[in-house]
Amino acid sequence: MATYTLFLFTFLALVTFQAFASDPSPLQDFCVAENSTVFVKGLVCKNPNDVKPEDFYFSCLDKAGNTSKNPGSNVTLVNVQKISGLNTLGISIARLDFAPDNGLNPPHTHPRATEVLTVIEGTLYVGFVTSAPDFKLFSKVLNKGDVFVFPKGLIYFQFNIGAYPAIAFAGLSSQNPGLITIAKVVFGSNPPISDDVLAKAFQLDKNIVDWLQTQF
Repeated sequence: MATYTLFLFTFLALVTFQAFASDPSPLQDFCVAENSTVFVKGLVCKNPNDVKPEDFYFSCLDKAGNTSKNPGSNVTLVNVQKISGLNTLGISIARLDFAPDNGLNPPHTHPRATEVLTVIEGTLYVGFVTSAPDFKLFSKVLNKGDVFVFPKGLIYFQFNIGAYPAIAFAGLSSQNPGLITIAKVVFGSNPPISDDVLAKAFQLDKNIVDWLQTQF
């Protein structure tokens, strides 16, 4: 009886493990995304016979983004929506342009990706904040050629403290990293979060909260 119980326990443990485990890497050379209304973890694969070199290609990262609007930055993200061949590969890339004198990529988080940032031109002040209970800020001034890592899910920012435009490239550990810009999400949700809630959460007058919500 003891042997049977041990066998049953082991069998159930293995079944449970198989049910919740995920593949650490693709199971084929590629899985180029195909337009589909089916929702899966990733996107439905195109027939390999229909795959073309263009499915793995994107142009224009040599062109600067428009940084004339507040807050003075522009992110050109190349994810699975731009390169369908990224599907299942767990990676994407972005070009970041910053206006001189205080161009800002405001505090935000990527819920599905770690980011590795490399500065190409200019000087950036960057940092991220750890989760509770510490809320510790890790920050650094980066110059051309410097690299900084932002762990997945943590809130971080990038700020141009130089007198000239800054350029950086970022690699992200997801084909679709997602984006939560803190101020925009909190004050610009649709429908809006109650100003009573936000006034209490941020310890602000409701009139200030109402004004902030109009900005987003």
